[in-house]
Amino acid sequence: MICLGVDIIEVARVRRAAERWGPRFLQRVFTPTELADCGIGGPAPRYESLAARWAAKEATAKALGRGLRGPGAPQRPGFQTIEVVRDPQGRPTLRLHGAAAAAAAALGLDSLALSLSHTHDHAVASVIGLATPLRQPG
Repeated sequence: MICLGVDIIEVARVRRAAERWGPRFLQRVFTPTELADCGIGGPAPRYESLAARWAAKEATAKALGRGLRGPGAPQRPGFQTIEVVRDPQGRPTLRLHGAAAAAAAALGLDSLALSLSHTHDHAVASVIGLATPLRQPG
């Protein structure tokens, strides 16, 4: 099985939300690792990178065949259950928790491949979920 999710977002939208709602918004959507990786709370926050992580969460939810949790949708993964982290080579990769991990397991996914990109104005993410086909005996 192969699953695909893609999302694009305006960087300004994420910047405005962060400036308007502050830590309450940021801590609800992003993990401490994600905030640190994007320099949030430091002298030069990288909103392009933060927007790319938002897009990654949305793209992952789409690949899993679910939306992100909102009002009236407790079975859907929440923002915090999809985390963008860096692998040992510094490449972005996904770490799933809770409902997102359960959704991936239910689909039989073995791995998720993540690609992020951004300009000053937009951020985009694509996620491909891969599952090894079940081998038939004999």
